[in-house]
Amino acid sequence: MARIEIVNDGTVRECAEGANLLAELLRAGAFVDNPCNGTGICGKCKVRIVDGEVSKVSATEQKLLSQEELTQGIRLACMTCVSGDIQVELLQKERKHKVLTEGYVPEFTRDEHDRGYGVAIDIGTTTVVTSLVELASGREITSASMINAQKHFGLDVLTRITYEYEHAEEGIEHLRCAIVDSVNDMLAQVCRDAGISTEEILEIDIAANCTMMHMLLGTDARSIGRSPYQPVFLEAQKRSAGEIGLHAGMDNSALVYCLPQVSAFIGADIVAGAYVCELEKQDGNVLFIDIGTNGEIVLSQKGRLLCCSCAAGPALEGMNISCGMRAAEGAIEDVKITERGVEFTCIDGKEPVGICGSGILAVLKELIRIGLVRKNGAFVKKENIPEEDYRYPMIRMNGKKREFLICEAPELVVTQGDIRQVQLAKGAILSGFLALLNKAGIRMEELDKVMIAGQFGAHLPAESLTGTGILPKEVENKIIYVGNSSKTGAYMTLLSEQVKEEMEGLAERMEYIELAETENYEKIFAESMRFV
Repeated sequence: MARIEIVNDGTVRECAEGANLLAELLRAGAFVDNPCNGTGICGKCKVRIVDGEVSKVSATEQKLLSQEELTQGIRLACMTCVSGDIQVELLQKERKHKVLTEGYVPEFTRDEHDRGYGVAIDIGTTTVVTSLVELASGREITSASMINAQKHFGLDVLTRITYEYEHAEEGIEHLRCAIVDSVNDMLAQVCRDAGISTEEILEIDIAANCTMMHMLLGTDARSIGRSPYQPVFLEAQKRSAGEIGLHAGMDNSALVYCLPQVSAFIGADIVAGAYVCELEKQDGNVLFIDIGTNGEIVLSQKGRLLCCSCAAGPALEGMNISCGMRAAEGAIEDVKITERGVEFTCIDGKEPVGICGSGILAVLKELIRIGLVRKNGAFVKKENIPEEDYRYPMIRMNGKKREFLICEAPELVVTQGDIRQVQLAKGAILSGFLALLNKAGIRMEELDKVMIAGQFGAHLPAESLTGTGILPKEVENKIIYVGNSSKTGAYMTLLSEQVKEEMEGLAERMEYIELAETENYEKIFAESMRFV
């Protein structure tokens, strides 16, 4: 046996010699940023080996770590095995995150209640939001939010599904426990804040994407990750809290209602959004987009609903970016480039520690605007910029690679690889947008509104969306932000049996379009990769 001591707090853990360091640190409850689930792609799980023997530096580490870092004993936890007793220093700390909890609520008829409380929950791939509701009045009393604890198993749904493939029944249980334990913590928190007991909760309504819903219920999600991408269920689900492992209601008897879904990649969160935004009642042509690790799009053509999903990846949420981070305190969220230099603002006014999704889009918009990034996504050559040009010192060479320097202390840069990650996300979202329009036979100028929902979209000004070409310039003045429509949908079903019935019917009428099978999709995607 070997002994791991975390010097930050004195935690000690025993493990078998040869054990993977990242896995052991996560089991010990340590915070280690791990976007790629230990595959050695992201290079973010850095720790410092203070003392003791570990495996030799891998080729992956030699590529992702600088010589200075290696000299200091910094290693990638996912690439390091424990050879004996060690002392390890964690180099990251979990920061307070900004999580979107509010959104537009349409008029609807509520059921009559004379007592009790309900809970509306939105479980996203990245964040979880919980609201405690007084059923008699419909008033939201308090709310809680957190980062989805399944982050330890990967930042996107496919990485988490891969974890289930690799660990079978044990993996399914790990993912279920991660989200159930988190929801229980949030239930306890909102009840504590309101001065009530969890036994007073009568119902919990949950909106989530299809994968998250399966994992919450402990249902095998592996079929979602392989062709023909068939979920185990799409219909609305009803359980008791105790069946799932939630602590709510007398003897955990509270009803848990999980909203209906359309397909493997159009989940209850999008059905909720379509209902909240009353897309089926629209007279004109309205596009609804929820931008996150997946980009889900619904087109309402005078009430006919076509929908698709595109794999945007985690770049737009600050992940898979060299200096990227989630939207937490200290994250650069906006950037302006002028002849005076680079100006930026950080979340909560803190000192910069990284750059979040809105920040990477803002800086890319500026790089395109001032001509440092070409339409094909490549940096201009430094030798083609006059030395007296204010832009000249902003591009620097890292070996043969060009990168843009945002600030020097700490050193935060945007690399060519970062731009390619955003470019892939942009291509996915815009191509889905255009493919739906083509399918419906609608021209761009015939769109009446573009509704943006979700955590990420709420922090993006229209000029960042259109300035990078994620959305066409023609819709810039038609954009409406609707907030967390997923949680709003759960709130509405919680208070109305009629809304439950109508939402279930809506899910059945939404037409899912497989983008890869649409006409000329490869050409549309290739054209969508170009910046404006």
